Amino acid sequence: MIDAHHHLWDPARRAYPWLAGDLMAPIRKPYTVDDLRRVTTAAGVHATVLVQTVPDEAETEEFLAVAAAEPLVAGVVGWLDLIAPDIADRLARLRELGPLVGIRHQVENEPDPEWLLRPEVLRGLAAVGAAGLVYDLLAAPAQLVAARQVAHRLPELTLVLDHAAKPRIAAGELQPWADGVAGLAAHENAHCKLSGLVTEADWHEWQVGHLRRYAGHVFAAFGAQRVMFGGDWPVCELAAAYEVVVDAALSLTGPLSDPERLAVFEHTAARVYRLG
Repeated sequence: MIDAHHHLWDPARRAYPWLAGDLMAPIRKPYTVDDLRRVTTAAGVHATVLVQTVPDEAETEEFLAVAAAEPLVAGVVGWLDLIAPDIADRLARLRELGPLVGIRHQVENEPDPEWLLRPEVLRGLAAVGAAGLVYDLLAAPAQLVAARQVAHRLPELTLVLDHAAKPRIAAGELQPWADGVAGLAAHENAHCKLSGLVTEADWHEWQVGHLRRYAGHVFAAFGAQRVMFGGDWPVCELAAAYEVVVDAALSLTGPLSDPERLAVFEHTAARVYRLG
């Protein structure tokens, strides 16, 4: 199994604004590689993708050092200023430090729903694609229209939609999320992570059945060959322990064939992120 989405952090080392507030208090503590190894070993995870948490190139450098020293971490999705005029050089420098496999920015926090379509952003995204790297798309449902245009304008750029664009599971809403996902999935260079669903449901009352129609729509839209599992640890601990998240994903993929499940739990991530 490959876990294509997890984090590490230490609030004593840097600020994480999104961890502020009482709701986030349970996970506002250090999470280390040793912790990661402990929770993934029992699940049979043999490789992971470590994903950025803050818009800070220094964090990316630290994560690359972690990956270079820890065999479990096979790749890093880092942060880089997409509008930097020297973005190609910065990408090249980061790749020399460790297994950089992708770039991500918290697009969901941008108030402009068309932020992705700004000329300077498109230029940066094109540079990511030219470097042979993936762009992880952390976007809200309202931003999927712009994401679809990016996929059309930059067919050489591989996109991976994080957390299935965070459907409003707790509210029981399907639209406009479902149409946005289907529109993005129409482009073959777009992929999706089966991740983060438990924290979009009711943290205390969720059941696998609450997630099923959302996961089913993801599989119907993208096909299993373009879907990959991500545990979203340690964020998932707000709603469920890691092993519970894995069990939920196994249940949600139950209707798939064995080759399709292999794709979701290993082959898609290995191919898309070019994991060695």
